[in-house]
Parts: sequence; structure tokens; C-alpha cells
Amino acid sequence: MDSGQTLLVIDDNAQIIHLLASLLEWQVAVHFAKGGHEGIQMAKALRPDVVILDLDMPSPPDRPGMGGLEVCKLLKNDLLTRDCAVLVVTGHNSDATELAALHAGAVDVLAKPLHGPMVQMRVQTQLTLQHQAATLRKLVHLDGLTGLFNRRHFDAQWDLECRRHRRQNQPLGLALVDIDHFKSFNDTYDHLGGDVALNRVGQSLQTTARRPGEVVARFGGDEFAIIIPYASAENLVSLGDRICDSVEGMAVPHSSSDTAPVVTVSLGLVSAVPLEDDSSQRMLDLAAQALQRAKSQGRNCAVASVADH
Repeated sequence: MDSGQTLLVIDDNAQIIHLLASLLEWQVAVHFAKGGHEGIQMAKALRPDVVILDLDMPSPPDRPGMGGLEVCKLLKNDLLTRDCAVLVVTGHNSDATELAALHAGAVDVLAKPLHGPMVQMRVQTQLTLQHQAATLRKLVHLDGLTGLFNRRHFDAQWDLECRRHRRQNQPLGLALVDIDHFKSFNDTYDHLGGDVALNRVGQSLQTTARRPGEVVARFGGDEFAIIIPYASAENLVSLGDRICDSVEGMAVPHSSSDTAPVVTVSLGLVSAVPLEDDSSQRMLDLAAQALQRAKSQGRNCAVASVADH
């Protein structure tokens, strides 16, 4: 098993857990939760491709309303878990039960007692569909020229990270990166040369910003954006300096630049705990202001700012 996909079993029955593990561990990485609340938390952390959920699981005494059907609804209504395929397991084999599960967001119903080959086949079908859907989502969210994420993906990921860092009360970082004197570069080396430069800079950014969770996107034109999770002011300064050095170190000729004989970039960076509803736009504005200060200071440099609330 090397697909990279994951499956989460949410079931309070140890025998069912053992059975599903023996059936599926060769197909996919299998994880387990023994209750609805634990399952939801694990699903948010793992973002599994497939969830197998016991529909007959009763609500625990300390968490009323957390039976199988309610857990399914919560999974499908949460931004972090809504894309997972939920297969429910039930011993109540009736049209009403199946309709209730499908209305709650399940994609399939597995009847008890479980039939091994049928479980394997239906899980494999969902894994295949999830892989195809992920491939399509990736294509939709990629920039056609550089292969980096596009503005659409950046906007969605930026909103997601702002929400996550707000919940966790942790600082989130953002960098806006602009190629210095790019208009004059295009005038000198034509637009095909400009496309090559955009690709080279994009590759450099992706190589430099490679901590877990960091997202590099083409923001528009000759501008790029980097989302930097859990970013202190020190992290920002270090990353900004490394990016400037990396791009300049590629030594892509730029004979019409007033800054250097090679392609360089300027960066505006900001770090903040996004506590307010308008923090996402405010941080973008602050990063844009920091970028303008970098340009006014001679370019080929990074200027960081820390947002105050």
C-alpha cells in the first residue's frame, strides 16, 4: 500500500474495527476512532479520503446528539472534512435508514454483517473517485504558466488558514513577492523571456518556502504570494532574506535593471494572529504596504511588518 490515501474508521465496536483493519490495511492507511467526538477531531487533523462510520453508534452520555447520523452531518458540514467520502455501516437495513444516511451526506451504505469482498470493492471505488476528484481540483487550482497554485487556490487557502490560526490563537504569516523591473525585462527579452523568468522565480520560491503548510501561489502578473503558517516575525525575516538570496543566486541576466545585472525580487511580509473578521484583508493590505516600502528602499530586499490589533 503506497497510494498516500487515508481512511478513518469511526466505530465503538472493537470487533468491527479489527475486521475492517484486516480487510483494508493493504489498500490504504487505516486509522481508528472509538467514538463520534474523537472521530470528528481525528478527521479534521487527518483529512482522510474515506471515512467508514458506524451509523448505529449511540450518543455517549456526556455528548448527547453525537450518534452516527449526527457525526455524518457534522463531517459533511465542516470545511475541513466535507470532501471526504463517508460510507456508513448499519444493521438497520431499511429504505428509511439508507435515505437518512444519504441525506446526511453519506455516499454509500454497508449492511451488517459485513461482507469482506464487498467492503473492499466499495472502499476501492471511493478511493479511486477521491483520487480523480483530487486530481481535477489540483488542475483547477494550478497556474497554467508556472505550475504553482493560482489566485483562486490562494484565496481559498488563505481564508482557511486565517480561520485555523484564529481558532488556535497562533500567528500567521504572509509574503507578497514582486519581480523587480519586470516590465523592462519583458521589453528587453520579450514575453517568452518573461515567461521563463516567471517560471525560474516560481521554482526558486517553491524550493525556498518548503516548510510544512507553506503555500506558494502566483498572485497575478509578476507577483507571487506565500502563506506561512505559525510564522513569528523572526521566521519572516529569515525567509525573506533567503528568498532574495535564492532568486539573485540564480543569476538570470537582467541588463535593463536599475537594481542588479540579474533578476531580483522585493518582498513585503506580515505576521499576525488573525483575531478579527477583517484580518485576512487587513493582512493583505499590510503586506502590500510593506512591499512598496521594500521597493522604495532600493528593491532586492524584504521588509516585514507585524500587524497590531
